[in-house]
Amino acid sequence: MSQTPDNHDQAKMPSQIPYIIANEGCERFSFYGMRNILTPFLITSLLLSMPESMRKGMAKEVFHTFVIGVYFFPLLGGWLADRFFGKYNTVFWLSLVYCAGHACLAIFDDNRNGFYTGLFLIALGSGGIKPLVASFVGDQFDNTNKHLAQKVFDGFYWIINFGSFFASLLMPIFLKQYGASVAFGIPGLLMLIATLVFWSGNKKYVHVAPAAKNPDSFLNVIRTALMTATPGQSRTGFIIAVLGVVLAIGALFMTPGIGIVAALCLALVLILGFGGAGAWIQLDRARGMHPDEAVDGVRSVLRLLVVFALVTPFWSLFDQKASTWILQADQMTKPSWFQSAQMQALNPLLVMLLIPFNNLILYPLLKRIGVELTALRRMGLGIAFSGIAWIVVGMMQIAIDGGNALSITWQILPYALLTFGEVLVSATGLEFAYSQAPLAMKGVIMSFWNLSVTIGNLWVLLANSSVKSESVTTQIQSTGMSVTAFQMFFFAGFALLAAMAFAIYARNYRVVNNYRKV
Repeated sequence: MSQTPDNHDQAKMPSQIPYIIANEGCERFSFYGMRNILTPFLITSLLLSMPESMRKGMAKEVFHTFVIGVYFFPLLGGWLADRFFGKYNTVFWLSLVYCAGHACLAIFDDNRNGFYTGLFLIALGSGGIKPLVASFVGDQFDNTNKHLAQKVFDGFYWIINFGSFFASLLMPIFLKQYGASVAFGIPGLLMLIATLVFWSGNKKYVHVAPAAKNPDSFLNVIRTALMTATPGQSRTGFIIAVLGVVLAIGALFMTPGIGIVAALCLALVLILGFGGAGAWIQLDRARGMHPDEAVDGVRSVLRLLVVFALVTPFWSLFDQKASTWILQADQMTKPSWFQSAQMQALNPLLVMLLIPFNNLILYPLLKRIGVELTALRRMGLGIAFSGIAWIVVGMMQIAIDGGNALSITWQILPYALLTFGEVLVSATGLEFAYSQAPLAMKGVIMSFWNLSVTIGNLWVLLANSSVKSESVTTQIQSTGMSVTAFQMFFFAGFALLAAMAFAIYARNYRVVNNYRKV
């Protein structure tokens, strides 16, 4: 039954939303509080025993490996929630694991094994709950008030950046003034508060039960499509999927060169990419053995995964603001009291300003002049803006390499461009991913959205591994640029090409509505 305008106006915001928003604000403070001081802490403390020439490269590798873990574990969290425990229980128990990880960072600030254990627990806890909190927000809405969901997702993203702003501003000061135990202990305390706030709203939440074992599930339909042989037809899709498995096994042999985490992620990418392509080719073979609704659902998911794949270059640029951009800031002039990592506070501050500006001024203005910025158009533009930001950063790096003293205030421009791109991609993508996901796969689809961040950071590790080769370094230096500047322009081009591909693909993407009914 369609909703009348009167009902639309009378729809109320669910009363349980403030609990989830408050939980997210505290949790994001805890996460960004430790993440944004991780690179400087590694360089100035934990990795001091390493030669100075290797220290920055290793710090970047540890940082991006950690981020890969954070955005890989959503696969596990989404699966556990959808199949066994439900979103609430999974979020609550993994939040306790998250708290334990913070405790390890505070206690083992001078012990690599203990500290890395803490990073692993935080990656497991933070990553495991990441797809679930966002989709848990969506579960609180139905078709009578779904028009309020985008406002909540924007508010959800706003509170993330509210927590990130104060964490980015304050934690570098605490690290310098009071040491690592305090600087990592405060985020741990905020995570404990986040867990208690989330628990206190338990009786108010809408709890969507985990799906029962489904013979027509996504993986079962994929398996049927790939394994079914049709007389008189080739098995091209099956061959492509097998090729992906072979290449994935080959990727594991690259472990000595790129590290076990990067090798495993590359193997996963190959299996997903080739397996998905193969299933797409043979998907109609699953009809008759599975309902048409299930087969059509799988096809819509595969089309959505292409969107996610094209977003990965954005994340490879975005997450380097906490590594590559900090290292560049170390080379720039700044007041003695200002820490390079504090520059990251500009990102969440701009997000808090841009979200209301876009929704209240920019989007309505564009709509009045006949320009409709759909979700896909916003995301494509966001990827392009990230590429432009990195062109600016690359030009700044060339100036620095040439001996020019640049003030750290020059980084305001690329931060503004990158943040505008972030708002267009990330805030939009959260709601878009939820709305496009079939009802039985909300948690898993949101975990695939987060997996795009893992793959983005994988591109960073692979790029960093490639420049360790002396022949590659020599070739880059022959261009007259430093390795750092060359990589900046490389990532800029990577994003701009992805934006073009995204725009072409989005033109034929059919948007669907998969909010739950009343």
